[in-house]
Amino acid sequence: MYTCQKADEYIEKNRVDRADKPEFHLTTPVGWLNDPNGFSIYGGKAHLFYQFHPYSTEWGPMHWGHSTSDDFIRWEELPTALAPDSDYDSFGCFSGTAIENDGKHVLFYTGVVEEKLADGTKNVIQNQCMAVGDGISYEKISGNPVVDGKIMPEECSRADFRDPKVWKDADGRYYMLAGNRTYDGIPQVVLFSSDDMYNWKFESVFAKDETGRFGAVWECPDYFEMDGHKVLIVSPQDMSADGEFHNGNNVVFFTGDVDEEKHIFKYEKAVSVDSGFDFYAPQTIRTPDGRRVMIGWMQSWDSVNTLPRGQKWACMMSVPRELMISDGKLIQTPVRELCGYRQNKLVVNDTLRGEKTYEGINGRVIDMTVDIKKAECGHFTMHFAKDEIHETNVSYTPGTQMLEIDRTFAGWIRDTNCVRKVKIKNGNGLSKMRIVMDWNSIEIFVNDGEQVLSTVIYTPRNAQDIVFETDGCVELEVEKYDLNI
Repeated sequence: MYTCQKADEYIEKNRVDRADKPEFHLTTPVGWLNDPNGFSIYGGKAHLFYQFHPYSTEWGPMHWGHSTSDDFIRWEELPTALAPDSDYDSFGCFSGTAIENDGKHVLFYTGVVEEKLADGTKNVIQNQCMAVGDGISYEKISGNPVVDGKIMPEECSRADFRDPKVWKDADGRYYMLAGNRTYDGIPQVVLFSSDDMYNWKFESVFAKDETGRFGAVWECPDYFEMDGHKVLIVSPQDMSADGEFHNGNNVVFFTGDVDEEKHIFKYEKAVSVDSGFDFYAPQTIRTPDGRRVMIGWMQSWDSVNTLPRGQKWACMMSVPRELMISDGKLIQTPVRELCGYRQNKLVVNDTLRGEKTYEGINGRVIDMTVDIKKAECGHFTMHFAKDEIHETNVSYTPGTQMLEIDRTFAGWIRDTNCVRKVKIKNGNGLSKMRIVMDWNSIEIFVNDGEQVLSTVIYTPRNAQDIVFETDGCVELEVEKYDLNI
């Protein structure tokens, strides 16, 4: 049987050296990581739990790993919080949320079990469970599961009923959203309410896809109000490419309105959260100083089997991002705390023709801004993490206002998707990029955060060059910092 104690004992014997992991992107001490869970403020610290399989670099029976931070950048590892050690979660402790209540840190998660049917086949059942703790250790309550899928309408799938998001509303009641689909394949989120967090009733199908555009199942729902807008974030599985959305799993940021009597959210606008390869299942919190901060799994399910040989950790979290809505646009920027780790400022102003490197503009753990003042060219390309063999290319074509990221030569050992293109939204083209790099990642914030592209790379660490190149003339300013975490 799996237990938290066994997980922690295994971790102590098999811990990966910190020097072999990303500098400031949260990952596991050893083994596998996926969705962020329980992102919350408790005891004056940010807490982040995550889907965790310590015994392998592949997905397995899900535990909850646990880390805390004072600034969203440096993370401290804590003991494993949950393990699939009970009859109601024996197949895994899937994703969920955390809130503070009466001084306690309360976790809500999806308990997964397999049921044997009369014909001998197995059926997966998902229900919502609860654990209570002090910020370090957690105990599952005796009344689990607290929300049994049987209380949903008959058309709601009990096999795809997961990832509870819980909050206490201004009316004093607790509300829970969970990802779901109908048995005939319509993705949706369902809403429950409670007076005490222990006894729940079904309220409504809070939102659903009435267009057929948004995939098969809506995972990891998050709901909040921000800048005068009601926001629902979901992570759909199995989408087809449509406008700014790519094939496969996406993250969708809906804004709309709520019928408060019927508890139904009607979305009016849907935008993609990240146009890169690797961003999924985010969670958000409201910080004590009023910011809305989001963190996501920086990975794609379509490329999880691409680890370099011998690597003992798998997957990581994104840089946490501050969210805002400005003039109707979603804006995402790295949390401001990252700037506190900048050092060795370098600024270059140049008119670029052909191919160039600039002294000191290199490295792999950096925060760099490129202002494009004029681009009279067919293309403008930056080559990151470059040596004689490797590079990841970010290329802009002014004529079509398309931005492309190409990681073909970033160190992959499998034939995975390596090229992604996105059209610049603002109609005026690309004027600025902020590039945040760690040893295994590149995150590009376009035009002050109007669009974001995230990608994982597995490039050897000695590939440090950054090369600028154009077939015409580009006036640019480059401001680069090393990050000393």
